[in-house]
Amino acid sequence: MDRGIQKFPKLVEELARLRDEIKLKIHLGSKEMQAEFSQIEDRWKKFENEAKVDQSVKDVSDAVDILGEEIREAFNRIRKAL
Repeated sequence: MDRGIQKFPKLVEELARLRDEIKLKIHLGSKEMQAEFSQIEDRWKKFENEAKVDQSVKDVSDAVDILGEEIREAFNRIRKAL
């Protein structure tokens, strides 16, 4: 499996934790930081949605790999039986 894909869920988790921490601090902070955070929040939502899509692609890819292996095994059993 691609090392980048393996690290991706950890990256998403770390960014979510940092986001939550910063969000709380900014709530207590300045208006300037609140405006900057608002801009970053929009980018975060896009990133988070793309991360979910990437996970779905990985899940589908894993399922296709499993299905392909099952079909290969079935064809091999049939071939040996003939």
